[in-house]
Amino acid sequence: MRARTDRRDWIAKRRGRTRHLIELGGLVVKAGLVDLTDDDRAVIFGLMVESAATLRSEHREQTLILWRRRGQRAFNGTADG
Repeated sequence: MRARTDRRDWIAKRRGRTRHLIELGGLVVKAGLVDLTDDDRAVIFGLMVESAATLRSEHREQTLILWRRRGQRAFNGTADG
């Protein structure tokens, strides 16, 4: 019985992770990155690596504020886009 419960827990966690990854992929599409890069995965990944580097810099907090504000406007449909 314990093995069945462990397997159910594992399946639930895997489904949750899968859903999370799908949602993140949807954000990439929603931001227009797929179309703007002609679906070039190396370019999209490069953008993400560059963003991560920016977040490791001394400008982290002000960058987060700026990006959060832009993201909220985009979610609300008021982004310049």
